[in-house]
Amino acid sequence: MNFLRLIKRFIPPYKKEVTLNIFFHLLSTLLSLVSFAAIIPILQILFGVNTDVLTYQTVDWNASVGVITSTLKNNLFYWIQQQTTTQGAGWVLFALGVFLIVTTFLKTATSYLGSYFMIPIRTGVLRDLRSSLYSKIIHLPIGFFTEERKGDVMSRMTSDVAEVEASIMASLDMMFKNPIMIIIYLTTMLLLSWHLTLFVFLLLPVSGYLIGRIGKSLKTKSMRGQEQTGELLNQIEETLGGLRVVKAFNAEKKLISRFQTQNDNTRHTFNRINRRYAMAHPVSEFLGTAVIAALLWYGGALILSNNSPITAPEFIYYLVIFYSIINPAKELSKASYSIRKGLASLERIDKILNTDLTIHEPAAPSAITDLQKEITFKHVSFAYPSGRQVLHDINLVIPKGKTVALVGQSGSGKTTMLDLLPRFYDVCEGEILIDGVNIQGFLTHDLRALMGNVNQEAILFNDSFYNNITFGVEHATMEQVQAAARIANAHDFIMATPDGYHTTIGDRGSRLSGGQRQRISIARAILKNPPILILDEATSALDTASEKQVQEALDNLMKNRTTLVVAHRLSTIKNADLICVMQDGHIVEQGTHDELYALNGYYTKLWQMQK
Repeated sequence: MNFLRLIKRFIPPYKKEVTLNIFFHLLSTLLSLVSFAAIIPILQILFGVNTDVLTYQTVDWNASVGVITSTLKNNLFYWIQQQTTTQGAGWVLFALGVFLIVTTFLKTATSYLGSYFMIPIRTGVLRDLRSSLYSKIIHLPIGFFTEERKGDVMSRMTSDVAEVEASIMASLDMMFKNPIMIIIYLTTMLLLSWHLTLFVFLLLPVSGYLIGRIGKSLKTKSMRGQEQTGELLNQIEETLGGLRVVKAFNAEKKLISRFQTQNDNTRHTFNRINRRYAMAHPVSEFLGTAVIAALLWYGGALILSNNSPITAPEFIYYLVIFYSIINPAKELSKASYSIRKGLASLERIDKILNTDLTIHEPAAPSAITDLQKEITFKHVSFAYPSGRQVLHDINLVIPKGKTVALVGQSGSGKTTMLDLLPRFYDVCEGEILIDGVNIQGFLTHDLRALMGNVNQEAILFNDSFYNNITFGVEHATMEQVQAAARIANAHDFIMATPDGYHTTIGDRGSRLSGGQRQRISIARAILKNPPILILDEATSALDTASEKQVQEALDNLMKNRTTLVVAHRLSTIKNADLICVMQDGHIVEQGTHDELYALNGYYTKLWQMQK
């Protein structure tokens, strides 16, 4: 069953809390029966119902449960009768009232303790689910996020996780607390009168069927609601990321209109979900009242007959117990709705958690700490999951310490080649070798530890200069960070800020210029001190003055390193040891600048166009 699947999946780390929760709810239910039992003698005293003179009976513990129960019941009423005779009815009523207060206090206290031990389960499940999701997202290949929208992923980590958490709690009540209460109450009702309980059993399936019909389509509607929430978050994320363009093109009204339409659609969907969900309580209450009315009629008819199996005070006690069943029964119906909603959210979460990691680690990895000889692309071909072929039979050797540049039109496969080297994607055909060993034979952590990346867009975090430069480098000293910043021409502008290296740079480095952001990312790569450097159009988005400063920093970074660089501005790679010209996924020309220019081919045309 679905709720059993939920419990098996999320609850095992909290067995202790679950055990204590069950124990205290069981105790609370038993205490509620004991406290309700005080009603019978109170009614008998108030209305003078029981006029029989009772005698004390010795309990035969070897007898049946029914006989033992009957004897204990007789002796209890004998004691009450004796106390009424000797101490007076008023004192007995006072004693019964105190008994009712004490047992009710114990009942509510144990009920609270049951809820008390539920809280760490609830918060723990929420934490575990978010941690699992975040960890999975961190380890998923980059290709996954080309298919998924960031807003939808955020929705799954927030609203979907919260919905599953609520579903887990509902399923716990459904599995433990409510069934325990219902079973104990029904057993007591059977002991009091099997005639009345059989009548109840005939009525409850009808009401249960009607309640079940209400929530039949709730799961589908909930799925759509969470998808629409993801679309809303995606629109917000896109708007925040592109606010400059929105304002520059006077597109505020267009985006507001689009957002309001989506917002209204989401509201209507959740209106339908919540109206259906809210129907559980009134419908179950109405059906419960209808069952009680029928029970009053049938029970009253039994009592008014000459051979009634139950007395009037016992019938009142029976009704109190039955009414106590209604609340857990209503919670069961609401829990079933909540589980349907939670399962819809769980399916969306599982789409991420069950996504295969396409970048597999080797069973017996080879060790690697440095580049000794060369990097080799050997008959490499690559196509994205959509089927679009990007690279065709690439062959390239990058000797240690040399700079190899990739140039060509947009979409020719240059950046894809850079992504294949650190295994952001795996090749479809061929292999990439480092010192003769296929890179798929190394642990991705060890492989990527050899490489430093500087991209066209400087990826920075809303943290200090120091923490951004030391990102991914442990135990770096301030002197080392300052030395890396000086090489990257970043030290002076960092020291000009109010708190120097401890100044926060804003969201994605929003408080810095483009050139400053790029120099921070270069300082980060310098501090890592990698033997292999990957530069992806690191200066193409900069103005001339910034480009000069960044290019100088890059020249400092590239000294004595093996460098693979992509550039649109051919002047920045004129001195590269090898230039590869790419077109439609093929290397069509390769050589030094002078050799390629002398060919008067594709590279020459590119150079002349830029000149």
